[in-house]
Amino acid sequence: MKEKQIKVPGPDHPISIQRNPARVVVSVAGRVIAETGNALALREADYPAVQYIPREDVDLTQLERTDHATYCPYKGDCNYYSIPAGGKKSVNAIWSYEDPFPAVAQIRGHVAFYPERVDEIAEHLPASRNSSKSSLSKVGAQR
Repeated sequence: MKEKQIKVPGPDHPISIQRNPARVVVSVAGRVIAETGNALALREADYPAVQYIPREDVDLTQLERTDHATYCPYKGDCNYYSIPAGGKKSVNAIWSYEDPFPAVAQIRGHVAFYPERVDEIAEHLPASRNSSKSSLSKVGAQR
């Protein structure tokens, strides 16, 4: 068996991880699957940013682990989950690096969603300090 190659992010393949100040809400088939104010935005090379959501902010009862697995030389072994409520579109819709490489250790305990396999990944920025009460705080209070 060929040994897996491990690469470290650098100028030729940069990876950055930053906290996303927005509230991120993921929905499928009219159901909120994830909602968080603690998402991490991972930017890798020229790819679009990916929102990594803490597992504790995901409704894990809506997910089914699959046998699908992949490997990224920059992040490690990756596992997948489907969202049965989303039907065929939502097969392997979610991925997770459960034991990521040190360069991306911040994404441990987080999951990410393929935008084309869910109905929406919405980002709601916090209201300005000058507004009285934001609708976002009301949404959070209902949880």
